[in-house]
Amino acid sequence: MTDVLSDEIVRFVRAVGPEPDETLREMDEYARAEGFPHVGPEVGAVLRFVARLADAERIFEFGSGYGYSAYWFADALPADGEIVLTEVDADELELAREYMAAGGYEGRTRYELGDALETIDDYEGPFDVVLIDHQKHRYADAFEAVRSKVPVGGVVVADNAITAGPIDFDKLLAIAEGDTPDDVDEHTQGIADYLERVTTDPAFETIVLPLGEGIAVSYRVE
Repeated sequence: MTDVLSDEIVRFVRAVGPEPDETLREMDEYARAEGFPHVGPEVGAVLRFVARLADAERIFEFGSGYGYSAYWFADALPADGEIVLTEVDADELELAREYMAAGGYEGRTRYELGDALETIDDYEGPFDVVLIDHQKHRYADAFEAVRSKVPVGGVVVADNAITAGPIDFDKLLAIAEGDTPDDVDEHTQGIADYLERVTTDPAFETIVLPLGEGIAVSYRVE
């Protein structure tokens, strides 16, 4: 993961942030050992905080990996709440199941193996919080698919709003400032398209937070 903050600021944010439990520490170690691009504890803490502020009862994730973000989210849900994890890799989804069970969250979770954009069609709303963290060129499609299922007061969060391995930040910045750079790859263009879509939607207010690899937080106002 390429953090947008300096190493010293990351250390500071972690030092004053909530303490991860033992399972989260194991999950962080797994990410380090395997080179898995998870959101990290700084963003994880924000996700849980957002879920608390939204009084979330139902959460949907477009791309759950091995369950790291879902684990943070689940702690904010009531005992009868629900979080839907989606993943195309069966081994990762099974690992997510094991971690969620270790945290005592199995009663709040549903696991869907397959394409999240197909899975969301099988679910009725509302979803109080949605996380978009799958293929970058499909972010805007994910927003369109879930938009009508997010109520007023609900939140859509998108990871990698600033950077990630395949994203060219210089070109992303140029697009954001109104330029049209040449040879923009699909990942960078996908993030640019997503940000254009959510920031121009009058029903949502969007900010980008420079934590982790950047997260776009869109709050439904109408």
